[in-house]
Amino acid sequence: MNDTQRCSRISNVFYNRGLEKAQIRDLTGAAECLKKSLQFNKYNTDARNLLGLICYEVGETAQALLQWVVSSNLQPEHNRASYYLHEIQGSPGRLEDESVHIRRYNQALVQAQNDNAQLAILQLRRVVEHKPNYIQAHMLLALLYMGQEDYGKAGKSLYKVLQIDRNNPRASWYMSIVKKNTGRADVEKRKLKNAFSHHQMEDDDIILPPSYKENTGWQTILHIVAGLAIGAAFVFFLIMPSQEEKLNESHNQEINGVLEQLNQKNMDIDSLTKERDAFREERDEAQGRLSEIEEENGGIIRQYQQLVQILRAYRLDDFETAVQLYSDLDGTQITDGPMQAIIGEIREDMEESGYQVLADLGSRARDEGDPDQAIAWYQKSLAIRPDNPQVLYDMAMVYQGKGEDDTANELFGQIIMSDPDSELAQQARTARGY
Repeated sequence: MNDTQRCSRISNVFYNRGLEKAQIRDLTGAAECLKKSLQFNKYNTDARNLLGLICYEVGETAQALLQWVVSSNLQPEHNRASYYLHEIQGSPGRLEDESVHIRRYNQALVQAQNDNAQLAILQLRRVVEHKPNYIQAHMLLALLYMGQEDYGKAGKSLYKVLQIDRNNPRASWYMSIVKKNTGRADVEKRKLKNAFSHHQMEDDDIILPPSYKENTGWQTILHIVAGLAIGAAFVFFLIMPSQEEKLNESHNQEINGVLEQLNQKNMDIDSLTKERDAFREERDEAQGRLSEIEEENGGIIRQYQQLVQILRAYRLDDFETAVQLYSDLDGTQITDGPMQAIIGEIREDMEESGYQVLADLGSRARDEGDPDQAIAWYQKSLAIRPDNPQVLYDMAMVYQGKGEDDTANELFGQIIMSDPDSELAQQARTARGY
């Protein structure tokens, strides 16, 4: 067995362990096993897809998308990740809603760090209301409640976390603190002790019945009749009046309680109506922004796929393909921190030498008799480095060759204005005819 086969088997072992843990909702343990599985075999798409599902289950949608995009690029055919991506992309507004919830969580985190706990709690309650499986929001909300010594509400948030991820270590630790401060820990300890305790009766514990005299039949009947008469009188004269008074008082309290509940419900309905109208406005605005993004740039998922293809081209030392892919990348749509760092490194590389590759592609298209493609490559080169007079001059000459003299003269004018004493400026003057 070679090293590749050995690594593949180890990866499958960790994947099977992760699957078992996921089935009993030990999501933290499952994620750790799946990450180890990918360390031994990064092409294990089953492990990567399951890791994406776990990330999505705990509310980490961006990480789930990243795993599925990488998986679909590693295995383009017969891959379940393509179905997951299609489901998310096919739901209008879902990605924008996820982005809104993430922004609210980040705002709550900043507010909590600035000792503004009340505003942070309000933000987090809105997040978990619309995204009930977002574990990080529940955990932060529980911490804020614990800081205010409201251990009852903290316990409810932690209970929801443990319902989603049964063995989450931080949630279990926080829950032990909550139980200690609410006395729940002592109650559970006593219940556990009583459940496993056992007292065996001794001979001295047996209670012997007292002796009795046997009554005659008539005496027994008289005793029964007298007891019934006394019991009926006791019920009628003593118990019934007090019970009637208690029932009346109970009914009055119930009526007052119902009235109070109705008033509270009316207030809640008014508040919920206002919140619903506000949410509808936010939803319409978000759907409008998402439609614009999808129409102009192809959507967030497309940008992740574009980035993965750029990284693959780098890995294959195909710099020209990487430059072409980068020219169509809209990095502003990728808000994930680690991905932004990668895009920043690629951007520096493109500003250093990538722009020249695009300029050479433009010149090649010009020499092959395709002026429109040449202009497209020149424009992409200028998008990376706008202050390149040589590209401006070459593009102006192409426009002039197409008979679009106004556009060509405008570009020549830019060259002349930027550096009037340069050789290119003199050539631009000659091309313009003065």
